[in-house]
Amino acid sequence: QVQLVESGGGLVQPGGSLRLSCVASGTISTYVMAWYRQAPGNERELVAAITSFGSTSYADSVKGRFTISRDNAKNTLYLQMNSLKPEDTAVYYCTRRQLGTRTYDYWGQGTQVTVSS
Repeated sequence: QVQLVESGGGLVQPGGSLRLSCVASGTISTYVMAWYRQAPGNERELVAAITSFGSTSYADSVKGRFTISRDNAKNTLYLQMNSLKPEDTAVYYCTRRQLGTRTYDYWGQGTQVTVSS
């Protein structure tokens, strides 16, 4: 089974930055990769996604502040988060979607991001 391991979360003040990483146990080159997040009491929501050829999409709430990227040679997905807000507080999950599917089939364990003043 493919394993995805997130890291880089932590506690930051509003306006601060974090860079999340997700290392996969196998190749990610042919997959859509994405970051989801889930805050207590909330539904899990899609934050950002990146296709195998580098096209990106973002939730409106993070557009202009977050940047998703990938390094296929390192089997690694990144999320650069700038200008963080308290409402960004959540557990952030790395996931993948196979070609021809509409769901994400493998998930990491999550990394906690807390933005607090």
